[in-house]
Formats: sequence, structure tokens, C-alpha cells
Amino acid sequence: MDEVTNKIIGAAIEVHQLLGPGLLENIYEIALCYEMNHAGLAVQRQVSTDIRYKDIVIRGQRIDVVVNEEVVVEIKSLIRLPDIATSQVLSYLHAMNLKRGLLINFGQQKLIDGIKRISL
Repeated sequence: MDEVTNKIIGAAIEVHQLLGPGLLENIYEIALCYEMNHAGLAVQRQVSTDIRYKDIVIRGQRIDVVVNEEVVVEIKSLIRLPDIATSQVLSYLHAMNLKRGLLINFGQQKLIDGIKRISL
């Protein structure tokens, strides 16, 4: 485990303890970014990235949060994560040429059950 992802997870736990499950993803995103900034992390919200397909560039893909220009954070608020959520984070990592990601599902009663570390 590394210091950056540990700080992100700590911030997510703080948000979940105060807000609980059941809110919109956008609310968790704003609160999480607040906590991560407070923890000294560099946070970018709704990062636009391009997808390359053969000889064209497709615009419009947005990543919830990128931390310290090295960790992708995808935020969900669902009772059960669909299998595609992990693939989504992997696609973001490839598109941004990054190695680490966190999938955080604030919809869980216990947040620890909703955190998934993903790496290439």
C-alpha cells in the first residue's frame, strides 16, 4: 500500500462516516475532494481525457477524480457494483497512462466493502 492511496481511502472513510450511504455520486465527489485537499493531495475533478481509436481521437470521456496526477478515483453510489465498473477504471488508467486506481462505492453500509484497488 502506498501513502497516496491510503490518504484517499482515509478521506473516503471520513466522508462515508459523516454522510452515510444513499446520496448522489456528485455529493460524495465534492465531499471527497474537500477531504483530499484538506489532506494535502492535489485533486482534479471531472478530468477530460481523449480515447484513441485507430487514427481518430474521440473526445468526451470524463474521469471523476485524478489525485496527484497519478491515481484515478472512480466514485459510485450503488447497492451493488456492476462488473463493468472495474473495466471502466482500467480503461481510464490506459487512457491517462497511469498505473493505479481506486473504485469507491459509497453505496455500501460499510465503506471498506466498497473500496477496490486497481492497478496495471
